Amino acid sequence: MSFSNLEQLYRQVIMDHYKNPRNKGLLQEDGYHEVHLKNPTCGDDITVQVKVEDGKIIDLRHEGTGCSICCSSASVMSQTLKEKTLDEAQHITNNFYELVKGNEFDEDLDMGDAPVYQGVSKFPARVKCATISWKAAEQAINEIKK
Repeated sequence: MSFSNLEQLYRQVIMDHYKNPRNKGLLQEDGYHEVHLKNPTCGDDITVQVKVEDGKIIDLRHEGTGCSICCSSASVMSQTLKEKTLDEAQHITNNFYELVKGNEFDEDLDMGDAPVYQGVSKFPARVKCATISWKAAEQAINEIKK
């Protein structure tokens, strides 16, 4: 597959998650840890809810507004981290940060659709868009672990 075909495929995956977000919508139920983050630079505004049982993420929800990178990444994050232990989720999240910064990352780690954001490293201003929901989930996980 040529590079432009791969970029086209990545764009399609991003747009699919943007138009058909997975795990979107917050729940008014007990047991969810909620974190709200805002990026005033570009207007991304996201809330993430994490529900953990026995050290494992059993549900992960998101709601917010922002660009296609921000909103699709929240969808991908919610799918990728669901059913993972807190330690696995932190490891995947840190790997995702390296990937979007254009650094070396563990390609053998199961990251779902997250590798489609590799191209974001070419646009440093968009790294925050791709990572804001992951940062909200990471903050929730850190608070749950305390």
